[in-house]
Parts: sequence; C-alpha cells; structure tokens
Amino acid sequence: MLKRFFSILCLFLLLSCSNSEKPVISFYYWKTIFKLSKTEKEVLTENNVQKLYIRYFDIGLHPETKFPIPISPIRFEENPQKYTIVPIVFIQNKVMLQPKLDVNDLAQKTFNFIEQINTKNKISCDEIQIDCDWSLNSKDNYLEFIEVFKKLSKKKLSATIRLHQVKYFKKTKIPNVDSGVLMYYNMGSIAPDSLNSIYDQKAASKYLKSIKKYPLHLDLAFPIYSWGVHIRNNKVIGLRSKIDVKELMQDSNFEKTQSNFFTVKQSNYKNGVFYEENDLLKIEEIKKDDLKEMAEDLDENLPEKPNEIIFYDLDEFNLNNYEKNIFEQVISKF
Repeated sequence: MLKRFFSILCLFLLLSCSNSEKPVISFYYWKTIFKLSKTEKEVLTENNVQKLYIRYFDIGLHPETKFPIPISPIRFEENPQKYTIVPIVFIQNKVMLQPKLDVNDLAQKTFNFIEQINTKNKISCDEIQIDCDWSLNSKDNYLEFIEVFKKLSKKKLSATIRLHQVKYFKKTKIPNVDSGVLMYYNMGSIAPDSLNSIYDQKAASKYLKSIKKYPLHLDLAFPIYSWGVHIRNNKVIGLRSKIDVKELMQDSNFEKTQSNFFTVKQSNYKNGVFYEENDLLKIEEIKKDDLKEMAEDLDENLPEKPNEIIFYDLDEFNLNNYEKNIFEQVISKF
C-alpha cells in the first residue's frame, strides 16, 4: 500500500513539473541583412534563445505581368549556425487573390528559393513558416498552396494566424500545418484617433473567448516594436519607424500635446522626413505592462500552454526600450 502511495505521489509530482514548464523565448528577425549587433547577441544569450525565425523574402506581384515574384531576399553577413533557424516567407494576400494563380508552380519556386538561400549560407532547417493574412476570397488558393508546399518540403510547417482567422475559422478554414503562431498585434486600423493600432485590450477581448475553441495548437507572437503615425489635416500620410521619443521631447520643432501625440511647431526635416507645421505625430508603442497584460489574458483563454513566445522583432532599437528581464517576466505569466 505504501509503495503504491509513493508511486502515485511520484506520478503527481512528475505531471506537476511537466505542467509548470514555461514557454521558451524566441525572436523574429525581419531585416534584409542578417548581422547581429552586440546588444542583440547579448539579449539572445541572456534569454537562452535557441531559435530564430528569419524572414527570407516576401512574395508580391510584378507591377506589369502580375506574376508572383520574390521581394527583398535576405543577405547573410554572418552565419546564424549557433541557432535553430526557421525560414519565413511572407506572401502578400493579393498574390493568393489571383484567380488564375498556378499554386503548384508558386509552391515549387518558393521552396526552391528557400533551399538556394540555405545552400548558399550553409544553413539547415527542419521547419518553415508561411506568413500570409489570407481572407475568405483567397482561402482556396492559400489552403491549396499549404498542401502542395508541405508535400514538397517534407519539413515541419507552421503558419501565422490572425485573430479574425481564429474567431471565424469555420469560414476562413484552418491550414494543414503542424502548428500555428497567433499574431497578437496589429489589432486596429491605423488612424488619426487616439487608439493604439498595434495593441488594444478592448479590441483583443472580442476575440479571446474564441481562442479556446481553435483546434490547432498555437504558439504566440508578441510585439516589441513601435512607430509614429504621421497625420496631416486629420489624415494619415505615413508611418515613421524607430521614433526616439526622448529625442523628440528635446527637439524644439516638436511639442508634446497629449499623452501620445506630438505637434509640429514649425516645418522641418527629421530623419529624411518632411514635417509641416501643425502636423501631428501619434506615437504607438508597447510598454512592459502591455506585454504582461497580453500574457495574462491569453493564459486564461488558451486551451493549452504555448511552447514558445516569439517576440517581433529582434532589433537593437526595440530592445533598448525594455528592461533586461522583460522577456522572462512575460513568459512567467504562463
């Protein structure tokens, strides 16, 4: 009887340990040249990062022929062999909307180009990720592409999943992949109002309950980027990346008028961009409390724990906006 008791106790402890395992930390790398800065390397080491999801190229349409073409392929200036590499291909939805799209040809060329990049840079991979915000009108081409690509590659295949694709999965369908990555950002429209289009808890809450019903395993992608929304005459005229708010506060050409708005006091050029007097710059950023809030909300609504939290994206400018242990703080919520 005593022996049986200890056996049950050991099993309970084993299961408890298994359930308490935290997700691992990974990063997306979204630049066209792969070369890690000192800060980026330090963050990877400090967080015991083993895997990088690297954007290899986009696929868009040729402006004249409307045939699919690769856009901005990555160039490796250093070898990433220290890490497990997952190549990512971002496919613009307009490609999948083409009525006469040759899906087989596109899948073959996509896989061949990934292999060329891998061979040239002596990279081996066991997984490939496809990133596409497919819609109801493009779903047939997209789902067929996934089927063909999976057979061609003979590798683990993952796909990015947006919140609307989770909530309405019976209509948008589920790609035949091994796992999905829920992109928990870009939740609203880029507009001159005061809302944050990158993350808004109120907007996210409309989708949270539906995540429990989604039948595909989901890992999570969290944002660590920011941008400025350039507004003129109450219209958005562009997005300005890598806006240093501290520097902006010290610039006499700009005046902070609301919690996340700056007004242009006099016309000027900054970082190659012309700002006209009375233009507005709305700062949209993700603070550490936002990241913790995301993790807590998702922990309550996911059907199972994620294996990974992937942060978008690995860039020294982004990393400098957070304290060192922020990534550990986030995964501790699961």
